[in-house]
Amino acid sequence: MKASSDVTAEPSNAPESPSSRLQGFAYWCAMGLGTLGLLMAINQTFNLKILGFQPLGNAYLYYLIGVFLAAAFLCFPAWSGARHRVPWYDWPLALAALGACGYLGYHGLIMIQLGWDYMAPIEATAASAVLLVLVLEGVRRCGGWPLLAVALLFGTYPLYAGSMPGFLWGNEYGLAETIRAHVMGVESIIGIPMQVVAQLVIGFVVFGAALTVTGGGEFFMRFSTALMGRSRGGPAKVSVLSSGILGSLSGSVISNILTTGPITIPTMKKTGYPAHYAAAIEACASTGGTLMPPIMGAVAFIMASFLGVPYSEIIIAAFLPALLFYLALIFQVDIYAAKRGLKGMPEADIPSMKETLKDGWPYLFSLAMLIYMLLFMRLEAYAPYYATVVLLGISMFKRRHRLNLKRALAFILDLTTSVSNLVAILAGIGLVVGGLSYTGVAGAFSRELLLYADGSIPLMLAAGAVTSFVLGMGMTVSACYIFLSILLAPALVNAGLNPLASHLFILYWGMMSYITPPVALAAITAAGVAGANASKTGLYAMRLGGILFILPFLFVLNPSLILQGALGDILVSVVTAVTAIWLMASAMEGYLYRVGVLAWPLRILVMISGVVLIYPDIVTDAIGFSLAGLIYAWHQWVRRPMSLKPG
Repeated sequence: MKASSDVTAEPSNAPESPSSRLQGFAYWCAMGLGTLGLLMAINQTFNLKILGFQPLGNAYLYYLIGVFLAAAFLCFPAWSGARHRVPWYDWPLALAALGACGYLGYHGLIMIQLGWDYMAPIEATAASAVLLVLVLEGVRRCGGWPLLAVALLFGTYPLYAGSMPGFLWGNEYGLAETIRAHVMGVESIIGIPMQVVAQLVIGFVVFGAALTVTGGGEFFMRFSTALMGRSRGGPAKVSVLSSGILGSLSGSVISNILTTGPITIPTMKKTGYPAHYAAAIEACASTGGTLMPPIMGAVAFIMASFLGVPYSEIIIAAFLPALLFYLALIFQVDIYAAKRGLKGMPEADIPSMKETLKDGWPYLFSLAMLIYMLLFMRLEAYAPYYATVVLLGISMFKRRHRLNLKRALAFILDLTTSVSNLVAILAGIGLVVGGLSYTGVAGAFSRELLLYADGSIPLMLAAGAVTSFVLGMGMTVSACYIFLSILLAPALVNAGLNPLASHLFILYWGMMSYITPPVALAAITAAGVAGANASKTGLYAMRLGGILFILPFLFVLNPSLILQGALGDILVSVVTAVTAIWLMASAMEGYLYRVGVLAWPLRILVMISGVVLIYPDIVTDAIGFSLAGLIYAWHQWVRRPMSLKPG
């Protein structure tokens, strides 16, 4: 497991690991920057005032950006030919990041007091211009050209907003004003996304990195195998469970596939799953990890900040939809195995659950401690650090998991690359937020959408789904969510939909591109591991993850599925939703429990019964359950006696 990506905002171009690039002096410089950044984060979070250092105002944010943006220039190459070395031009870029941010951080307090975002000394404007250029290069390296194009388009919007027609018109700024607003204002580069990283996310990256270097990934894989390996289609269920657990902690889609896939995919192929199907399972399971609490990636913390609610509320609301997604995957792989008579893993390959828990209980204990502190003690900023200390402390008594020098260096490297990637991307996304905010276009867009939809919630949701999906093709999940939470979410909320459900709706649809062609980054990565056809894998991943297309509509129209409302309504909604996804999985795989292989007419009826159950209404629920009951009755009293009739 790797503590990266949408805890470190998975880059859309999925850059390679920088470990081969960082050698010699560059390695130690990157490690030094990462260590300095970690110490600053701990010092600020716990108010330690190490050596009397306690940045005031926005100084801490500038220092953090400077350190990790400099590290990003060392860790991530400007072009593919520099993957295995740090060329000379990356050094002045790193030094410029440190210099510009050092200057801005040093003047962080006076910047606020004198309103430098409106009028500043010439040297401050020059430093801001340098940082702006560096941020654009950083987002290009870590997020790819599409994300750079989006950052440039909206970052420069204040320059020409006054010339735009209709609702696209906004307040226009001069070049120097735009630079100052983006860099020294509080709604752009150092806006909410960067504040969330500085105050919350780094701690969770620390916990994920500690879990990785002490062997947590291996433990959760063994745990999943011991739990599910014996059942029919066991390897596929192990893939679903292990990828879900690891993904929920790392928040990364691609690194999750590259970590668990080389183990789960060959095992699935051995027990009878085709290569493309095995790769599709791994792609879907890893994608769902970003939606599964407790960590969910940086986007969940940003969502909590935008909504102004405790992070624990996001965890609670996201739990049931994510569970339903994984339940749908389990149903499908089990039905696939039942239809084809696939068996579980050989007994010799299944570890003892007792021995697995005996060896790996520190991981479960530290995870339980983290969840307890998040849900009950509401210590979002402190919880991951405390859980990390407990995990590392207990691991010292187990030689296999002890944090020795080699693992400590791996821990720092993982932390450095993860946070530098995240900071580079979210600094660029800050330009999008700032451009829309300073011009006032964000509010106008939401009002226009409400007028266009004319009060039609289905039309608004359909437009939101399509927009989220398209943007998800060229942007990271965090970038897509931040963009749409400003433009689209206010319109959904003003239309009367639940605010938390509306924001989750955007998040889910932004995830679609990972498993849906033509992008299907998760499917392509898994296909590479499996040696399967990428296009075929993408189509199967889209089918297996089909519940992702439906779930957002389920909980945005029925908030009881995000555990809001009366207990009775929640229980009814859960039973109905589970039945619906089971019937739809059966229809997609063409096999129904206690009925067997489904002919196409029955297959269509089973799908209809599942689809009807989706809509939250007592009449549709009655129709759906009745139709499913009739299918079983017909099989029991008509088809089965006919099949048993001799000759």
